[in-house]
This record gives sequence, C-alpha cells and structure tokens, in this order.
Amino acid sequence: MAFQVSPGVQVNEIDATSVIPAVSTSIGGFAGAFNWGPVNKPVLVSSEDAMATVFSTPNEDTAPYFLTAASFLKYGNALKVVRVAGAAATNAVSGSTAVAINNHEEFTATMTGTAPLTEANQGSWAARYPGMLGNSIKVYAVSNATAMATTAFDSYRSLFGAAPTTSDFAKKYHSTDMHDEMHVVVVDEDGLITGTKGTILETYEFLSKAEDAVDASGASTYVPNVINAKSEYVYFIDWSDTLVGGGKLNPANNAQAINAYAASDTVYSATLVGGVDANATVGHAVITAGFDKFADSDIEDVNLLFAYPDATDTDHIAEHIIALCETRKDCMAFVSPPIGNATTPALAKSWVDGLNSSSYGAADSASVYVYDKFHDVYRWIGASGLCAGLCANTDSVADAWFSPAGVNRGQLRGVTRLSYNPTKAERDMLYKARVNPLVSFPGQGTMLFGDKTLLSRASAFDRINVRRLFIVLEKAISTASKAQLFEFNDEFTQAQFRNMIEPFLRDVKGRRGLTDFLVVCDESNNTGQVIDTNQFVADIYIKPARSINFITLNFIATRTGVDFSEVAGG
Repeated sequence: MAFQVSPGVQVNEIDATSVIPAVSTSIGGFAGAFNWGPVNKPVLVSSEDAMATVFSTPNEDTAPYFLTAASFLKYGNALKVVRVAGAAATNAVSGSTAVAINNHEEFTATMTGTAPLTEANQGSWAARYPGMLGNSIKVYAVSNATAMATTAFDSYRSLFGAAPTTSDFAKKYHSTDMHDEMHVVVVDEDGLITGTKGTILETYEFLSKAEDAVDASGASTYVPNVINAKSEYVYFIDWSDTLVGGGKLNPANNAQAINAYAASDTVYSATLVGGVDANATVGHAVITAGFDKFADSDIEDVNLLFAYPDATDTDHIAEHIIALCETRKDCMAFVSPPIGNATTPALAKSWVDGLNSSSYGAADSASVYVYDKFHDVYRWIGASGLCAGLCANTDSVADAWFSPAGVNRGQLRGVTRLSYNPTKAERDMLYKARVNPLVSFPGQGTMLFGDKTLLSRASAFDRINVRRLFIVLEKAISTASKAQLFEFNDEFTQAQFRNMIEPFLRDVKGRRGLTDFLVVCDESNNTGQVIDTNQFVADIYIKPARSINFITLNFIATRTGVDFSEVAGG
C-alpha cells in the first residue's frame, strides 16, 4: 500500500473469500488399440456411442480394448482414451508411399518441418488417422459447372446450390477469370467406416485455390487451411498437376498465365490406399507408452486408471499404471488378472502376489463374460473397467470416500457370468491376499465384494475409500494452497489458511468422510527456521471414516422372566 503525501481517501480491497475448490474424482483413463482416431493423444469421451464415433466400432483385434473401456462408461460419463498403434500402422494416402500420421499435432509438425509430406510420394490426400479404414475413403472435387454436370458427379450434384467459379476474393485481388473455386466431397466408398458403401462423410463448397482467400467473415477458404482444420477423415498434403485445373494460386505471383489455373472440365477423384492397422501386434511397451500420456498431473486430469489385462506377468501394464498413480498421487489404478490367470482363485492370488504393495492400486479376482453387440458374440474381458466405473458411480450417488463395494454400490452391470464364483473359503483366501472378490449371489446380482487396496501392511490406507478420501483432500487443499505462495509467513497468513481449510473439512465431516480433524498452522510448526527458509508448514490431522467389512450379530435367548436390563447391562 503506497503512502499518501497529502490528505485524501484511498480505497483498497482485500479478498478474504478464498475457498477450497471442487476437484474431479470420476475421470477415467484408458489406453488400448482402436481402429480409428488420433494416436498417442488423450481424447475425452462421454459415452459408448461417442467412443464409437471417435475411435470407430471394434473388430476382432480391438474388441477387448473397446469393451473394457465401454464397461467404465456404464457408470461414468468422462473417460480419457489414448489410442495406441503398432509400429507398422500407416495412414492411407492417394499416392504410392503410405506414412504414419498419428495425430494433428504430428501432422502440423511434419508439414512445417524440414521433410514435409509431398505429392510425389504421398499424393494430394491422406487419411486423417492410421488404419485400414482409411482405405475406404475416396475424395471427389469439381471446379466448374461442366464438371458438376458429368455422370461421375451425379450422386453429389444436389449437395451444392451452385457450381464453383471465380470467388469474389479472386475477382477483387487476382483476376476476374481466375476460376479458383472448387467443391470437395469425401466418401466412404467401400463402407468400412459407416457400414454402408458410398456414404457421404463430408462436403466442402466454394473452397479456393488462392492461398490468401477469405470469405465474407474473414475466415480462410484456402483448400489446405479448411480441410486440415475441419475434416474428420482426411488431410490435404500437396497440389497435384492434375488436381482440378492445376495447383494453388500464389498471391506473390499474380502475373502468371491465367491458363495455368484454368478450371478442369472433369471430375477429380482420389482413392486412398495403403492404410494398415497393426493392432494385432500391439504389445505391453506400446500400451504402457500410451498410459504415459497421463503422467503429467498438471496437463491431464484423471482419477481412475484401468487397463485391459493382456499381460501374463506383473512387471508390465499393471505395475506400470500403479507406479504412475504412485507418482501422480491423485489417482488410483484398477487392475485385473490376465484372462488365463482369472480362471481359479489360486491363479488370481498367484498373479496378485507378484504385484508390489501400494495403496494406489486395487485388484479384482475374475474375468467377466460380456456381450459384444457389434459382432453378436460374448467375450471374456477383465473387470478393471467395471471396478473403476463403480468408483465413478459412487462419486455420483454418494461421495468418493464411500466404499464402491457391496449390495448398495457394487453391482456389476452388463455381466453375464464370472469366470468363477468363489466360495466363502476362497473369498477369505483372496481377501487376505489383497484381492477383491467378484461374486454372484442368487437373487442379489453380481457384485464387487471387497474394497481393499494393494497395500500389504495393515493401515487405514488398505481400503479404497480411505485412499480416495485422501486423494480428494490432498488434491483440493493443495490446489487452494497455491494462493499462499509468495505471501508473508506471518500470523495473518496462517490464520487465513486455517480459516480456508477448516470449513472444508467440517463439510467433509458432515458428509461422513471423516470422524474428526485438526489443522495446525501457527508458530509451533512455522518456526523462525521455517520462515527464514521461505517455507510454510501446515499439519492436517485426519480421522478417516472406515467402511464396515465384518458384521457380527449376536442372538441371545433368555428365559421368559428375565429383565433385559439385567443381561444387557442397560
């Protein structure tokens, strides 16, 4: 606050309204093989239909991954999916040399780098994503009324209100006879993408071959700018000498002969070829690299990681995502025994025995048999997506610190049967081994019947609800604490911090998340040494609420004349 040197009134505001922000607890994270969509880039989907739109419907190679991800979406509506692809995966192109273009950022970097894709190798067009679905794409383009009137364009003529000619922009800045406009149609020629041959995927009208062309609103109409920014199916790479009357119109060379840009009277078409999936060769290293896209908690907000259990040992996907959660400390990993290890309790136990002790992971006991509506068959998948989904559902119907197991919140949806239904003795053996049993009780459904984490020692953190409680508390309070950075470590700041934290913890206590708490932030832990080293210390003591795992019911028979106060001590 500046000092006043003459009489006057200075008005200042001090913001004392800081509160603990709400934090996400229900965002899933998954990496696997899919048939379409960007590779190595997290994409948020809200439903199974939305996932099918972005990543396409599954085939035999990708069905296990798709169904595992879809099992989470039976409960939650926020899942970040990373598509991974084998090393041999390529995008279909209109030229002779297919190439891998994993996502838009990679395409942009390639085209602005020292070795961009070229018409001589890749042709003028490339499928948007790697995979054989790109081989179903065909691109048509016309640049005048004569071309539109040809038989080859009969199916698409009605999509456009008028024929392309010379744009107003070209008339004003280049030549009245430049004929720079073109219409483009993108078609699913073989029906691999939509299931119906000849389906029109996209149309673009009155695009321009002039690099500097814009429409009335000032938006670019230059062919590469529009296609590469908006299309969901193709990239425009380069101009071909045969492409709709020649190449681009360069504003720096307006004196070129108009004939060089004369409109073609024929329909231009390009069939894309060379797209390869390579989904059958996706291995542990590729999938774990996909999960690494979630490694930075400042960039990717996820809370519930899960994977398809295709590892037959423990030192790959399961251990990797658990370690990732250990590093982030704001999410949990849900893992399932490989399909071959989920046929008996002993095999499931043996597999989980190989996992490291961690409160940031949880394991289930069996595989589940689910319906694949895309192929009208049933398939075995791991239950990790369902268990992660139960946590998302618990967040919705209760809070993150409630247990996701049991009759009330642990029902598994869409499960036809389990690979085995453990007996009481088998459940005892599994639970002691840190395995949460999946059970099916007659008339009660199939459910998760345990809420242990993979922590091997006795602790409050050996329960899922307690670990998730602390994830919520730590994430929310640490986010709010950033407001204290660069302030003075004095009594005012310490009191301000306590006044921000305590109402939040009282609210959590009122919502049954904890039984008591204490916040210590004063001169007792912010000593002169702490202050002089530019630190700020707060000790937050929490008594977490515990879920009931064991119920004892004592039924006591008494004689008719006995007073209950005598036997019950009331």
